[in-house]
Amino acid sequence: MELRARLIVEGFLTGLHRSPFHGFSAEFSEHRAYHPGDDLRYLDWKVLGRTGRYYVKQFEEETNLRAVIAIDRSASMGYASEGSISKFTYATYLAAAFAYLAMLQKDAVGLALYDHALSTYYPPRAQRSYLGELLTALDRVQPSQVTDTAGALEVLAERIHRRSLVIVLSDFFDDLERVATALKHLRHQRHEVIAIQVLDRRELDFRFGLAATFRDMETGQEMITQPLQLRNAYADAVRDFIEQLKATCYAANVDFLQVVTDQAFDSALREYLVRRHRVR
Repeated sequence: MELRARLIVEGFLTGLHRSPFHGFSAEFSEHRAYHPGDDLRYLDWKVLGRTGRYYVKQFEEETNLRAVIAIDRSASMGYASEGSISKFTYATYLAAAFAYLAMLQKDAVGLALYDHALSTYYPPRAQRSYLGELLTALDRVQPSQVTDTAGALEVLAERIHRRSLVIVLSDFFDDLERVATALKHLRHQRHEVIAIQVLDRRELDFRFGLAATFRDMETGQEMITQPLQLRNAYADAVRDFIEQLKATCYAANVDFLQVVTDQAFDSALREYLVRRHRVR
């Protein structure tokens, strides 16, 4: 898992340094961009000469961020269309990459796993050795049970005692009114929150064949239907649900990002780098 996380992050950083995305450099774990009013005594002249950009040296208390990655491990996250990895596997790879990137940034990172309740919680720590413990936990867990994102986040909000960046990885197939309340609870505790919806491509395009049997992965209920007859109605329902989820996050002042399991991890990692500057 650590090798995979390292490869994901190194590939992301290579692309980041070649892109016009400003505000980060190879020295990002030790420096920040200069802002008018900063003490010029801390301007890094070597970096200026090498890159032509103005960076000031950061101190340990200025760089450290506390991040908690919360992953939905309910049964619905185990879905994978043919030829794809499951939503849960994608979420664990992304969480591992977040944790690896956090350690590179000298941030403290923690992990929460939940289904119908908060089942596992590792509080944020910045020790390099802690990364292996988190990645081992990710490698061992499997999706199961029904989901209660709202209930788990309510409990998590009470477990995090210092202001942190909370990243929630879920398909959010849940009661959005209750999810809204839980997200607002986290924001009331002064945490920054990123809600990342993880979906499979088939859940968006509904590209199934003729007669098909659909089984609810959490309740086991089955339904035989004709996908071609339902595709338009299904597309409308999914679009409405996603718009409701976006509106829920917007109302709670929470950042929303949707990722699909056939996509690269870059957009989510970039979002992490942007949001960490809010929390510091």
